[in-house]
Amino acid sequence: MGLTKAQEEELSRLDEAVGAQLAAKPKRLAHSRRVAEEAARIAVSHGVDEFEARAAGLLHDWSKALSKDETIARARELGIDLGVDLALVSPLLHGIVAARELPGLFPELPASVFQAIERHTLGSADMSPLDMAVFVADGIEPGRPSTETIERLRAEDETAPLDELYFHAFAMGAAYVLETERYLYPGTLDIYNRLVLGRAKGKEI
Repeated sequence: MGLTKAQEEELSRLDEAVGAQLAAKPKRLAHSRRVAEEAARIAVSHGVDEFEARAAGLLHDWSKALSKDETIARARELGIDLGVDLALVSPLLHGIVAARELPGLFPELPASVFQAIERHTLGSADMSPLDMAVFVADGIEPGRPSTETIERLRAEDETAPLDELYFHAFAMGAAYVLETERYLYPGTLDIYNRLVLGRAKGKEI
């Protein structure tokens, strides 16, 4: 059905706000805009709300304006607890921080948008279709350097169900952490195992 005029105007306001927020990081801004476009494309293909996908895509890296130390400090101020020292999982924090702060800045947006933003780094075993669209878009947007895994995901995007795309994107992210010998958040393994069991049973866990 496409976007309404009101939705287009709201997205224009969001884009302007993101442009100001990430003005010092033009590559991150360009990435955010590409994720919005990719999330919208995936959303339309899989029956997900296009407006919410675009909004979440635009805002997903809002807190990337902060430095690593600032992000960790802000997460601690917000009482975010992942069960480990937050310094060990700093790359996962910006989505959670943004999801806590953005509702106060954009109260007109539905809670589903903020959930998708929160989950675009950590993932979950019970992702909504919107969550999955944004997660996958973040991993395969056109600006991402081409790798064998990413190209396989891009090819699957034409035919695979959204939950399959998400599983493969999640596994790709976990494999990247292992390949680069970085700290693997224990929750990632738990989510992966729950997804695997859900696939084996043919249903969500």
